[in-house]
Amino acid sequence: MIKVSETAKKKVIELMTDDGYNPTTDYVRVGVKSGGCSGLSYDLKFDKENQEDDKVFEDNGVKIIVDKKSFLYLIGTTLEYSGGLNGTGFVFNNPNANRTCGCGESFSL
Repeated sequence: MIKVSETAKKKVIELMTDDGYNPTTDYVRVGVKSGGCSGLSYDLKFDKENQEDDKVFEDNGVKIIVDKKSFLYLIGTTLEYSGGLNGTGFVFNNPNANRTCGCGESFSL
């Protein structure tokens, strides 16, 4: 399961609406791909459909889909949103990551 903080929820709803998605029926697709300075990086986008092998969750009113491969890397992760002086954007608090890069966009296990 992936959790969504209250600040992330507000930003997701705002961005989905701005991009023409419906936050009550459409999804946030969260994934992991090769790359980044630590080996793996997070992928976050909006999607209107889920695929047959996707895991589907809902937390804090946000519908999330994760492909089966990425799910293994993301179990227990919390999606946060930071708007502070050190940068603005979504942050993944992933308890499975042994090492993360300074920007927080990539990790290794």
